[in-house]
Amino acid sequence: MHGRTLTNTAAGLAAAALFLGAAACAGGTGGRDEKGRKAAACVQGTYAWTGVVREQRLTGLADPITLEKGTDSVSGVIRPLKGVTYKPHVTSTAPGVRAADAIKALGRHLGTEEPLGGPSESAEPEKTPTHFDYDVGDLTGSYYAWNSVGLVEADFTYTCRGGAAKPVRGHVVTWETVGGGFLSCGDHVPEDPFRKTDVAARAAARKLCPAGSRAAQSA
Repeated sequence: MHGRTLTNTAAGLAAAALFLGAAACAGGTGGRDEKGRKAAACVQGTYAWTGVVREQRLTGLADPITLEKGTDSVSGVIRPLKGVTYKPHVTSTAPGVRAADAIKALGRHLGTEEPLGGPSESAEPEKTPTHFDYDVGDLTGSYYAWNSVGLVEADFTYTCRGGAAKPVRGHVVTWETVGGGFLSCGDHVPEDPFRKTDVAARAAARKLCPAGSRAAQSA
């Protein structure tokens, strides 16, 4: 959450009045007016989407977990991967095209249940390690734990209503979910919701599971 502090209101209003008066007397505003008209004309355009990719990306790993004796619970730390950063953003900037609007439009196009990560979201992974604590019954053998982000990328063409300006092209990077998992190396790597082998889980299994385990072999 971002707070906003207002101080010295009377002085602020006076300064604003002086600024507006100076602006009214200044010349050369035609360029700004023209940009404003173009932006207003383009505010209700339409998006066309191509090259949409939805994929779980690995953002953090725990140390390899080996339980020699049966136990009911296990806990540990997942450390963020170095050099890996995902931040919701839009590469194209043009009158009438805002990053938040483009990301919301992509969410509507995909029919996501929850809003996609917006430009105000902090980057993933978080800089600090996260703790996990699983209580899932009789645990024994090798396990792997990881954090991931459900990344979404797409290209778009934004067309102004009535063809008021040339179409604008751009690229969106955002995410649907932030999560992770804890699985046994004795099982095959599972599929993700799109019936593909979970890319993040597969990468974690390759790094953390014994070479001959089912998880490592199916990764």
